[in-house]
Amino acid sequence: MDALQITPVGIVHSSYNNPETIPMQSHTATIEILPAYVQGLLRIEAHSHLWILSWFHKARRDLLRTVPGRVNANAPEYGVFGLRAAGRPNPIGLSLVELIKVEKNILHVRGLDAVDGSPVVDIKPYFEHDIIFSPRAPYIMPQDKKIRYRILFKQAYNHHQEECRDLQLALRMAMVAEDEFGKLNSPELIVSVKGSGCLADTIQGLFRARLANPARFAYLESTKSAVNWTNGTKKLAVSLIRTPTREEMLDLDNTDFLKINRH
Repeated sequence: MDALQITPVGIVHSSYNNPETIPMQSHTATIEILPAYVQGLLRIEAHSHLWILSWFHKARRDLLRTVPGRVNANAPEYGVFGLRAAGRPNPIGLSLVELIKVEKNILHVRGLDAVDGSPVVDIKPYFEHDIIFSPRAPYIMPQDKKIRYRILFKQAYNHHQEECRDLQLALRMAMVAEDEFGKLNSPELIVSVKGSGCLADTIQGLFRARLANPARFAYLESTKSAVNWTNGTKKLAVSLIRTPTREEMLDLDNTDFLKINRH
C-alpha cells in the first residue's frame, strides 16, 4: 500500500504541553488555522461543536496493546483500537470541542484533548445525528475519585450545557450510585428523580436512562431533591438533607448533606 501524506491545517495553542497533565474536565485552548486553509472556515460559527482531528506528536507509535493507566492502572490490557489511548501506530487524536468564538483564523474552543503545538489534521462539524444516547462500552472505573469526578463532570456538562448547583448535586449523587452499582449506563439500572429539571436532566444524561426501549427513567418535579436507583432486588435512595453552596458541595463529605439508604 502506498504511503499516505497528511498536511496539517492548523496548530494548537494551549497552556498544557504534557499529555499527562491535560485535565479531563473542560478547558479552553485555541486553534490557529494556517493561512492556506482560512477559506475553509467560512460559516463555521454556525456550529456550536466541532470534531478536531489532531496529531499526537509526543505519543508513542509502537503500541498495539496497553492499559488505560491514567484512568486505572489496575484495569485489564486492551488493544489500542479499543481505547482512546494516545499511543498507537498513527497517533491521530479525536476531540469533540465546543466552539466558543472565531476571531479571523483563530478558533477558541473548550475541551480539546491535545497539547500545545499539536498539528491539527482536520476539522469536521458535529451534527445532531452523531449522538448515540446510550452506547455499549467497556466499564473502566478510575481509581482516583478526582478523576472520576472530572469524567462525570464532562459528561454532565456536555449533556446539560450549564454548570448549575444541581449539576454538582447530580455528580455527587451519581458517584454514590457508581460506588454501589458500578457502571452507570446499565440496561438493568432503573432511575427515578424527584427535584428540579436541572437535577433530572443531568441524572438522565449521566445514566443514559431513557423513558423507553428499555424504560429506565422517571421524573417528578419537586422542591425536594432525591434520586432512587433499582437493580433487581438491590435499591439505593439518595436525598438532599440540607442545601450547601456550590463551593461547599465540592468539599463536603456525602453524609454532610446527603441521606443515603441502601436496601
